[in-house]
Amino acid sequence: MAGRNSDSQVKFVLIDGLVVLKVIKHCEEIGSGGTELVQGVLLGLVVENRLEITNCFPFPQHSENQEDFDEVQYQMEMMRNLRHVNIDHLHVGWYQSTYHGSFVNKALIESQFNYQHSIEESVVLIYDPVKSSHGKISLKAFRLTPVMMEMYREGDFSPETVSSSNLSFEKMFEEIPIVFKNSHLVNALMCEIEETQPPKEHDQFLDLATTSVLEKEMALMMKCVDELSQDANKFTNFQRQVQKQKHAKEQYLMKRKQENELRAQRKEAPLPEEDINKIFKPLQPPPRLESLLTSAQINQYSQSINEFAKQSFGKLFMAESLQENKVASN
Repeated sequence: MAGRNSDSQVKFVLIDGLVVLKVIKHCEEIGSGGTELVQGVLLGLVVENRLEITNCFPFPQHSENQEDFDEVQYQMEMMRNLRHVNIDHLHVGWYQSTYHGSFVNKALIESQFNYQHSIEESVVLIYDPVKSSHGKISLKAFRLTPVMMEMYREGDFSPETVSSSNLSFEKMFEEIPIVFKNSHLVNALMCEIEETQPPKEHDQFLDLATTSVLEKEMALMMKCVDELSQDANKFTNFQRQVQKQKHAKEQYLMKRKQENELRAQRKEAPLPEEDINKIFKPLQPPPRLESLLTSAQINQYSQSINEFAKQSFGKLFMAESLQENKVASN
């Protein structure tokens, strides 16, 4: 496990450029350009208020027929081999690819909870190959918030518990800033390679080919909105059933009360006591975890669409100015 320090809180993630290249290579080659989910392990250490990620290795792809494959044994063997060659071998989290930012689900919550439960400082890196191919690299680090860790540990996501704990979709994850780092030798090598490269004929800095990304993310967000609407309808129906059952209870108790009054007038024994909950069984409220996850996913789509839209508008304004200057010069 990574070295713990209860007095320090991880403020940012410091990741080596080589680790970024390994993650990108794994997601691009094995993940079919983002359409297939790939995962791996992050290695490094905690230094003061930063989490340094210095190495990583992927989870192997294995078919469902390989039932004898043990992922835990594979990880332990890889870490043992890395320790033998004097490479950082301490667990600090894991990484996962995603498709158009669709990563907020129960599987991610469960995996990250298990990591943070055993390694408090661990993070999950989310890499999106599709979005990276249309602009700057899309790599983000997330952790579960303390309130989400406590809620998931208890396993109770009833409406009352969610309301009392003041949990919302915005308080499920916390994003940790990422800082890329390269050694001086790597920086010198990159400068030398850049000088030896032939000059580019055209720079596509005004490329507006982000329409497909925006359309896809809009379609995915609309799908999530429909799911959220269906979940809201289920909760509304539950509230109606609760009110209907409450009204039925009141009528039943009123009827028993009137019957006991008549029996008292006839000097008869009152009706025997009954457990009202056995007659009207309490309705189980629908869990709110699914709606929280859907809301958090919609929030991710909204942020991504906002980012891409700002880039597109900036390019459009620049292209318009260049066109006007060209027309004026002619």
